[in-house]
Amino acid sequence: MKTPAEAATLTSATFEELVREMIVRLGEDPEREGLVRTPERVHRAYEFLTKGYREDPEAMLKKALFTVTYDEMVIVKDVEMFSLCEHHMLPFFGKVHVAYIPNGKVIGLSKIPRLIEIFSRRLQIQERLTTQIAETIQQAITPQGVGVVIEARHLCMMMRGVEKQHSAAVTSSMLGCFREEEETRTEFLSLIRNRSNGI
Repeated sequence: MKTPAEAATLTSATFEELVREMIVRLGEDPEREGLVRTPERVHRAYEFLTKGYREDPEAMLKKALFTVTYDEMVIVKDVEMFSLCEHHMLPFFGKVHVAYIPNGKVIGLSKIPRLIEIFSRRLQIQERLTTQIAETIQQAITPQGVGVVIEARHLCMMMRGVEKQHSAAVTSSMLGCFREEEETRTEFLSLIRNRSNGI
């Protein structure tokens, strides 16, 4: 089985040939006007949608760590997320809420959405995405605790299979004091439920 790095070495021609073959197998004419450039477009789209494989989340965070005495909860909520389900390669999308309590270091606020972007631009399942975000923050700054909640809608459920149009999946990863202390966890969940951010 090819690693992501090995798979990335496929030439554009090879990728586009595969897309063209898929079009044929679906019963379409790849020479039809609307489909002539589809293999090229699909190739570019998937390069963008999976660019997270070519980015290093740990290295990105290391450039934005700051020493502080602040020890209250830091929350970045309602971060838009788009990813591809690894089972059907159909999109899932929603909001990510991240909180941590510093232990001497904080992460530049803009880097948390960036971290979410790196992990979501891969073939994913929502459960893994949730834990990857939490564990990477935990490893980067060793805070007192980290909490991550993702609320997402999955097109593999909405467009096919059970075809439930209004269903959403909610996953969470709680580390450190967010797992051990009910009061901390409750404060986080209460704050992300309040959709008014006062801005």
